[in-house]
Amino acid sequence: MPDAFRSRYGPRALVAGGSVGLGAEWARQLAARGLDLVVVAESDDPLKAHCEALAHEYGVDVRSAVIDLADADVLDRVQAELGELEIGLLVYNAAQSYVGNFLDQDLDGKLRTLDVNCRGPLLLAHHFGRAMAERGRGGIVLMSSLSCLQGTPLVATYAATKAFNLILGEALWEELRHLGVDVLTVIAGAMRTPGWEQTRPDQSRFSPPVMEVEPVVREALGALGRTPSIVPGRANRWSARLLSRLLPRKRAVETMGRSMRSLYADQVKRQPIPSGTRSARD
Repeated sequence: MPDAFRSRYGPRALVAGGSVGLGAEWARQLAARGLDLVVVAESDDPLKAHCEALAHEYGVDVRSAVIDLADADVLDRVQAELGELEIGLLVYNAAQSYVGNFLDQDLDGKLRTLDVNCRGPLLLAHHFGRAMAERGRGGIVLMSSLSCLQGTPLVATYAATKAFNLILGEALWEELRHLGVDVLTVIAGAMRTPGWEQTRPDQSRFSPPVMEVEPVVREALGALGRTPSIVPGRANRWSARLLSRLLPRKRAVETMGRSMRSLYADQVKRQPIPSGTRSARD
């Protein structure tokens, strides 16, 4: 199985956003399957130590690249780091997210979210997808989120970018599979990562299912080449079905709003209605 995996997706994978949390687990499981790696992150710490540990444990070549995926010249910088290295699998895990009322959030932060979450995967999928199609083999994995299945208050921009990733990935699955390239979009729920913990969710009021990162990557790798998208975790699959199929659209958005405000009640207050306007109930 490792030889077959390497033959189809090797010799090297690029993991964007791969130094901690879910991205670090992607790098670990790909190294365990025998792929050499290029791991991209915004900061050298803990990227370098993580890459050295993977190389030592799994006996593969692991290279690190410190690149801000929001930079305008991100593709040029990635190409400069890679040189002649062949990428057989692209995993775009990097994401930017802010929690708060849309109008309270800084515009620059919203635009950075667009750059990291949408522009970055579009550029890399375009570049590496062409090379993979020419070789007639390869794979692309885009990370999305349950928040993309409906409007999700308090993370409106993030949820919208993850909807972009889902639609892009599913379309590429159909287009590129005839060229030998497997594309998978992973619609993940809450995961126990440093990013999740930094948002300081109050789970005493509302406790969504929180997955460990190992089964998320394991389920995704099992689905690669079989389906256009996957929701890892049984509880998350039930939530996705409830929100996208069973509830009316309006109720799904309201449900997500209540859930998010329960998680972040101490950090985010409901916006006051400006003077001179009327609140519409429906």
